[in-house]
Amino acid sequence: MERVADRYGVPLASVVRAEGPVVAFALHAGHALRPGLDEVSALSEDDRLREEDPYTATMVPDGVSLVEAVRSRFEVDLNRPRERAVYRGPEDAWGLDLYRRPPSADVLSASLSVYDDFYETAHAVLTQMERDHGRFVVLDLHSYNHRRDGMTAVASPIERNPEVNLGTGRIDRDRWGDVADSFMESMLDSGFDCRENVRFRGGYFSQWVSENFPESGVALAIEFKKIYMDEWTGRPDHAAILRIREALGVAIERIEEALSARAWSSDRVPSIEGLRA
Repeated sequence: MERVADRYGVPLASVVRAEGPVVAFALHAGHALRPGLDEVSALSEDDRLREEDPYTATMVPDGVSLVEAVRSRFEVDLNRPRERAVYRGPEDAWGLDLYRRPPSADVLSASLSVYDDFYETAHAVLTQMERDHGRFVVLDLHSYNHRRDGMTAVASPIERNPEVNLGTGRIDRDRWGDVADSFMESMLDSGFDCRENVRFRGGYFSQWVSENFPESGVALAIEFKKIYMDEWTGRPDHAAILRIREALGVAIERIEEALSARAWSSDRVPSIEGLRA
């Protein structure tokens, strides 16, 4: 495992490199704030944790490349465009009262430098994936709350809250539809209620991957409903996490099969003209 620090020497992310053309990113798994930010933040640990994506990195099977952010989205949100990456007020963050006092220009600048450092790391990781495999798939892992009215309140209706939301709104479906379909079909076969673009269509990171690696890479934005944990206490359901982990292992095999089939048909089969020659 490689530990990545930002330009101030504060831990930023961990990177696990493995074989294979699939890499998982857990952008909102982190909970840490850089030193000094806790003096500005008005949020409790529990408030922050409730809106983060705990345990998403632990869903990734062994032997799969993984980039896990360790910093909280309340320091910098890596799944938003740079100009919106630092929350300025309640309208940016589910109505939460974020700060004891407005963050200074220096605080904002430092947070944006964290954003820049992370995207530099992401670009380096994906460039290496491109060199090693030609084509690659990013699993952009997130989670979402479905009991926002309180611990004992009725959960949000399942009609608009699938167990797994596959966001494909930021990708070229014509180019990468077989990969997206492979993932969805595999999760359905594993017994999950997996639907496409119901709650979320994908955030900035999947768009960034499409823009920077338009022919070689795609990011599937995957949101797990927090049925694998108690979103109010933060208590994990380890059996549920293991079930997701196993299902992702099968889905990754299906994705790799789809990539291999595409490589065979497009790169290795000679054209009619070539055969005639």
